[in-house]
Amino acid sequence: MALRIRLARFGAKKRPYYRLVVTNNESPRDGKFLEIVGSYDPNQDPAAVTVKEELLALWMSRGATPTDTVASLLKKRGAPAAAASAD
Repeated sequence: MALRIRLARFGAKKRPYYRLVVTNNESPRDGKFLEIVGSYDPNQDPAAVTVKEELLALWMSRGATPTDTVASLLKKRGAPAAAASAD
């Protein structure tokens, strides 16, 4: 089972809100997930990204890889686990 850290969309129409979730790579975008590791709110200025650092590090040590979008969000935020995944 390949694990991915990716965005799951929530919120109303034209008011998106995303959660950073750990999921099987075959699950649908808003489908079943294993755990929530953070959130991303693009409606705020600047966009708000919150991450549970301990959970992110735990899942990355278990082999979860972030998608390109999540990796760029983590890199902009300066998350320590993102530096390991960006290489």
